[in-house]
Amino acid sequence: MNKNSFHGSKIIKGHGGGFRKRSTFLPFSPPQIGEAEIAEVVDTLKSGWITTGPKVKRFEEEFAEFVGAPAALAVNSATSALAIALAVYGIGPGDEVITTPMTFCSTAHVIEQAGATPVMVDVEPDTLNIDVNQVSSAITEKTRAILPVHLYGHPCEMDQLHEMALRFNLNVIEDAAHALPASYKGRSIGGQGSTAAFSFYATKNITTGEGGMLTGKEDFIKEGRLWSLHGMSGDAHRRNSREGTWKYDIVLPGFKSNMTDIQAAMGLHQLRKLPSFQARRREIVRRYDAAFAKSAQLQLPVERAGIFSAWHLYVIRLDLDTIDIDRDRFIEELRKLNIGTSVHFIPLHLHSHFRNRYGYTEDNFPVATSNFSRIITLPLHPGLTDDDADYVIAAVRHLLARHARA
Repeated sequence: MNKNSFHGSKIIKGHGGGFRKRSTFLPFSPPQIGEAEIAEVVDTLKSGWITTGPKVKRFEEEFAEFVGAPAALAVNSATSALAIALAVYGIGPGDEVITTPMTFCSTAHVIEQAGATPVMVDVEPDTLNIDVNQVSSAITEKTRAILPVHLYGHPCEMDQLHEMALRFNLNVIEDAAHALPASYKGRSIGGQGSTAAFSFYATKNITTGEGGMLTGKEDFIKEGRLWSLHGMSGDAHRRNSREGTWKYDIVLPGFKSNMTDIQAAMGLHQLRKLPSFQARRREIVRRYDAAFAKSAQLQLPVERAGIFSAWHLYVIRLDLDTIDIDRDRFIEELRKLNIGTSVHFIPLHLHSHFRNRYGYTEDNFPVATSNFSRIITLPLHPGLTDDDADYVIAAVRHLLARHARA
């Protein structure tokens, strides 16, 4: 915590005694950028090559080695990585892709933009990941892929999903935007040839400002590389280097999804810091867990046996029967106490686009619907100090006590 966080703070009276409000705002998840990243970006700017080039190549190689992937493709977002994966698998009009309503809209948008139809199934009560027991009943003759989301950094039940994919000849594309560095039964998410899309958005476990990575088998990534840059047979760096040639061919109707060397310069150092970032995240999680474990007013996030969660987000669920305010008011009360929070996510079937297009109602996915009204994402990032975490804990406890039903 900044040493002046409580300078000018004031005591707020309420049930459970006084609570000292901090004077500065505690952000939900600011990026953790250091001098190494800044120096590498400056080096890139001075190099004369700022778009896709040698540093992107290095970042791809180091990322693939980190997660144990045969190959990796650096792109401008996880959304683009998902779109490229769908294109490589040839998914388009008339096809269906099974996914979850408990995700950000881009997961479904890329399916629609490919001309296919997203088919949603409800989520598990504990992890809020896609309920694998409901997936098989959603498979039809039009189904081409399953797109699970490793929500909050906790991997889905991949063994069952892969078994279904094998049985019905389906592709599996993992939305791993939250899942670096997560593992499932000892296997890194994105490793061993699995098709997975990672995000390096500003709030993610590592950041390149904007950016993403697609992992997969070598032939898959080779074709994905064509899709990522206009369907062009030669990239700009090869064309403009001493050994290159100006000649190229357009072999398919590709996207404009490439990552720049400026972004990769940040990513190289963020990736090297990831183990220490992750260790700090887990320390904060343990602190939250220990503090909230005995609260009957909260449901805490889980980490199942055999799972190593990336702990991208720490999401609590309120027991609304035990307090006299709703989730939105609870968030507003935390904001007044200078704590930044968020909600992950508004389920897709509650948005007007999906309601209007597919006729969804709240009743279609009751687990997702009922949990949405209770979830709050607390601050969690490597820059959070013990004092910061303790302040969040004290504030949540204060509000629970203040608004406890008689």
